[in-house]
Amino acid sequence: MSIAGDPLAWPHLAPPPVRRPTTVGAFAALARRIAEDRGRWRPLVRYDPTTRWYSRLEVGEGYEVWLLSWLPGQGSGAHDHGRSSGVLTVLEGRLTERSRGRAGAARRDRSLRPGSQRVFSPGYVHEVVNDSLEPAVSLHAYFPGLTEMTPYRAVPRAEEAPVPG
Repeated sequence: MSIAGDPLAWPHLAPPPVRRPTTVGAFAALARRIAEDRGRWRPLVRYDPTTRWYSRLEVGEGYEVWLLSWLPGQGSGAHDHGRSSGVLTVLEGRLTERSRGRAGAARRDRSLRPGSQRVFSPGYVHEVVNDSLEPAVSLHAYFPGLTEMTPYRAVPRAEEAPVPG
């Protein structure tokens, strides 16, 4: 006799499986897991003397992960990521992130070392540059997947900003 029905037919009662991270913390954890799997990403790294090298490493439901390399002096230029949020994780070397807060705020430079992560939301304007003497490698997770990057003029230092008249 079965009161609750077929015990093997329960999956229709369970919530659907989560196919992608659904919180900022979960996306940062995804990036950390990929970063720790050095055997997965390290053999793929290439360096291009004329521009940053990049390759899409993973695509999931609603997100994608990119691997980038930076030779000394290479940078992204000031940009945003359209409607995508993201997590930037430094894997090797050092990078500098330049950003500004609200209009009129001073430029902020952050030195990012291996293991450093930066999380950003849609519309966040920043510039990433390798201003060290060694190559660098970084991992970038975007959600939703990256469809646009809006370029901006360079992110000026506070002392370079025009002084109101």
